[in-house]
Order: sequence, then C-alpha cells, then structure tokens
Amino acid sequence: MYPHRELIRLAAHKATLRRQITLSRAQCSEAAVRATQPLVWLDRAVTFFRQLFPLAILAAVPAGLVVQRTVFPRLKLLGTLVRWGPPLFAVVRGLRARRATSPSPKSKST
Repeated sequence: MYPHRELIRLAAHKATLRRQITLSRAQCSEAAVRATQPLVWLDRAVTFFRQLFPLAILAAVPAGLVVQRTVFPRLKLLGTLVRWGPPLFAVVRGLRARRATSPSPKSKST
C-alpha cells in the first residue's frame, strides 16, 4: 500500500506533531495559571475579610462611641441609638415575620 520510506516519513511527522501538541498544551496551561492568579489573590482577600467581619462588627460600636465623644462631645444621639437600637430592630424583625406568616386579605375565599 505505502512504500517503506513513506511510512517512516509519516511516522516522523506524526512524532513531531505530537511533540508540538504536548508543548502547546503545556504553554496553554502555564498561561491559564498566570491569567487566573489575580482571581486567586482576590479569593484569598475575600476569605480574609470574611474572617475579620465578625470582629469588625464587635469593634464598630466602641469605635463609634469614641469617635462620637471626640467629634461631638455634647451630642447624645449615638448613645441613644446604641441603647434603643437593638430593641427597635427586634420589634421590626418581629413585625416583618408576622406580616410574612399572616394570610393576606386578598387570599381569603368567600
């Protein structure tokens, strides 16, 4: 079918193509790693800030009180908000939950 010389030439060409494909795959893989490196850094930063978020919430109230006392020494609004804020939020949350669970007047059938 094919002469012996032609088969040897085709085998050499096939081996060259395989080497080129392997090299191209390695280069593509390296380029993908370089291209996604900023995403890896962003993921690490998001994870770090998510770990700090509960501590930031705890530190926000005392820091706000210090700022309020130094910037507005006579203004008592922040102290009032700190004192009455949690009960008001609880009442609002309860009203929202009650409204979400109660049937609406339109859904009643007559």
